[in-house]
Amino acid sequence: MSTFKGNQWYAVQTKSNFERSLAAELQLKGITSFCPEVAELRQWADRKKTIMQPVFKGYVFAKFPNQGESKIAVLNCSGAVRILGTQNGIEAIPETEIEAIRIAVESYKCSRHAGLEEGAWVKVKRGPLKSVEGRLVRIKNEARLVLTISMLSQSVAAEIDLRDVEVVQVGKLTAKSQPVGRLS
Repeated sequence: MSTFKGNQWYAVQTKSNFERSLAAELQLKGITSFCPEVAELRQWADRKKTIMQPVFKGYVFAKFPNQGESKIAVLNCSGAVRILGTQNGIEAIPETEIEAIRIAVESYKCSRHAGLEEGAWVKVKRGPLKSVEGRLVRIKNEARLVLTISMLSQSVAAEIDLRDVEVVQVGKLTAKSQPVGRLS
């Protein structure tokens, strides 16, 4: 783990299929990394097998200070393409978004989710995801809580019991929690 103060999470774009190796190399350099994975069933002509796949293909999250030497250390890793941001520099990802994904992946049967769909913005009342907010959707008659990394426009969906969530009141909606349509 890095000992710098002011560490923040950043999304590091990777070369194709370099997510695991980049995360491991960052850890070897003392930089905290997070590469969430989910189990997916794959079928071949002769067999079926469950394999672990990155939730966010082409991305690894790294926690480090926004300083020149830290950014250079990250970008010098094998498979690192760039650190996401704007023309003004790299852009941090809120700790709450990373923590929500971490809790969901570790505590629930999750699946990758292609994007946002219409649905209520909800807050979990109890269980491992207590106080986490996300968008509620239905997939195959199952309720799912969609947790999003806004910068990537990608999400993960965790199965949730409808009794464990409450709709965030209209007066409390933030800009990020406004209902949106399906993204293309």
